[in-house]
Amino acid sequence: MELIELTVKEFAALTASDAPAPGGGSISALCGALSAALVEMVANLTVNKEKYKEYKEEMCDILNFVSNIRQKLLLAVDEDTRAFDKYMAALSLPKGSEERKQAMQEGLKEAAQVPLSVAETVCTLFPKLELALTHGNSNAVTDAMVGTMLARTCALGAIYNVRINLSSIADEAFMNELNQKCDALQNIAMEEERRLLSAISISGL
Repeated sequence: MELIELTVKEFAALTASDAPAPGGGSISALCGALSAALVEMVANLTVNKEKYKEYKEEMCDILNFVSNIRQKLLLAVDEDTRAFDKYMAALSLPKGSEERKQAMQEGLKEAAQVPLSVAETVCTLFPKLELALTHGNSNAVTDAMVGTMLARTCALGAIYNVRINLSSIADEAFMNELNQKCDALQNIAMEEERRLLSAISISGL
């Protein structure tokens, strides 16, 4: 059974167990999917409200765009674990063999590319989060704030998983390219979270 088919209770228990997966990569992807879900929630609570009729088109745009992002990030929960499993399978090959070395490198590259895609995907949510925060139903502003924090957590968690895999990859050009992408995505996630949350004023915070 795929991870995303588990109940929340089962998923949490499996994560807490001594099983090597799901780990931080899958959890990061899940955070991204939940961020997308919260953006959709805010849009759904806004789109047909008379008070926010001037923003209906924006909210419809959110709903049309974000549902695909949510699904992509949900699928990445299992993609990350499958990439890890592929690397673990390579470790079972005869030690010192060229086949093992090549399989390990291929596994590491895939294990780096999956979370990179997660980080790239979740960073596309920040413009929609901004709309949800500024034009969405004010009763759901904290939901949009949590979505913003989850997006940043997803991005950083995915980036850390990219970097840990890159540390064992022999292909220097591949490593440098992905490190540069990670640097850019990390800056986006950190800055966007700071910018969006600092623009929202809530009494007592």
